[in-house]
Amino acid sequence: MNDLVIRTAGPGDLDAVLAFWKSAAEGTSISDDREGVERLIARDPEALILAERAGELAGTVIAGFDGWRCHLYRLAVHPGHRRRGIGAALLAAAEERFVRLGGRRGDAMVLDRNELAQHAWRASGYAPQEEWSRWVKPLDGRPS
Repeated sequence: MNDLVIRTAGPGDLDAVLAFWKSAAEGTSISDDREGVERLIARDPEALILAERAGELAGTVIAGFDGWRCHLYRLAVHPGHRRRGIGAALLAAAEERFVRLGGRRGDAMVLDRNELAQHAWRASGYAPQEEWSRWVKPLDGRPS
């Protein structure tokens, strides 16, 4: 994996990231639009981490830290690049960021139906926390 580059996303990456998520990420989010990702980068310029291989986008992860908790979203690896350590490299970069910021525990949002993702998260040392459930309320009137 000598040609793998891990870096933070900038404003010039947004269109490529949004297109990438449509083909490589499981499920969609109400925040999967240019405006939502622009807000993310404006608020926390180091949160969106990219993996590039041979100059092409191969993976993403959002490593959000609110000063108290470390949240992982949008871990996605291009189907043609899976099982080559890209997801692990992205998670390592996210976890290094969290430790640098004083974070103590990372959590990830993983779709119940996405068995491939669940396997990848388990292989990376994450486990479901059965006593918690995610509760959501859309703030803009759109369905979640």
